[in-house]
Amino acid sequence: MFKRFFGGLAPILFFVISSGLSISAQAQANDYPNKPIKVVVTFPPGGSSDAILRMLSPRLNEKLGQQLVIENRPGAGGNIGLNVVAKANADGYLIGVGAAGGLTANPSLYPQMPFDVNKELTPITLLASIPFVIVAHPSVPVETLPQLIALAKAQPERISIGHGGNGTAMHLSTALFTQMADIKMIEVAYRGSGPAAMDALSGQVQVAITDLPAALPHIKAGKLKALAVTSPKRLANLPEVPTVSEAGLSGYDSTGWFGLVAPAATPRPIVQRLHAEFTAALNDEAIKAQMRASGMEPIPSSIEAFESYLRSETQKWARVIKQANIKLN
Repeated sequence: MFKRFFGGLAPILFFVISSGLSISAQAQANDYPNKPIKVVVTFPPGGSSDAILRMLSPRLNEKLGQQLVIENRPGAGGNIGLNVVAKANADGYLIGVGAAGGLTANPSLYPQMPFDVNKELTPITLLASIPFVIVAHPSVPVETLPQLIALAKAQPERISIGHGGNGTAMHLSTALFTQMADIKMIEVAYRGSGPAAMDALSGQVQVAITDLPAALPHIKAGKLKALAVTSPKRLANLPEVPTVSEAGLSGYDSTGWFGLVAPAATPRPIVQRLHAEFTAALNDEAIKAQMRASGMEPIPSSIEAFESYLRSETQKWARVIKQANIKLN
């Protein structure tokens, strides 16, 4: 009888506990946020991820009633910063901006990951897609991508090419470029697109694959030569610059993107609040125009669409990495 009595109570207790947890999570969300929100960026200052948050912050600060505080944690293709997010308290006060490499490619690149993307992070929304551009220092005696390929073939392993860091989409774009062009260059990994662009600007590296926002001002000023863009179509900001595919490597396509994530156990109402505010900002016409002028395309998404995109991109890059036999320690 004792067993039957408490056995009959089990469903009721489960319902009460579940309801209590749901009410608690909702109450927490209703009070959220009541202090500044730290946003971990997986690249150093001066890159596109910083630029995105600078454009979004004024509206978000107003709508959320709290300040977004940016903390740059670059390194290991995004693993360092994303690991901070994955291991943080799941209360909505520490979230992160990750890129294509860190969120989808790294599990295939690194034999030992410090966290599990699928189990320890929850997607909030995609933020922006960002095409890359292949640039050269003015001293490099080339004006087109075919000329660069010819120079690299004539001088194997003597022309340096910088990119935004091991495991990043810029690294994979570089590997895909050299593989399709059948050339060997000296690859130099930086801790973000900003440092890669600056060293190309100073001539520390002869060529770089970097994102458009980091390179565009220097291209417009005539301090860097734009040889090709990595997107499937030409860019409105650089209509005269051909795509890599147009320049001779047919089918080449590699575009970067950024997305917003939180620790996996973050209460769903808080994730939904962040999703609503960030996507509303990304859909604001003034912000969209500002982002596009900087070479970025806003791509707000549903939580479910971002989750599905992460799965498909992970599978895609796993195939590319395996074919190219790329491994990182």
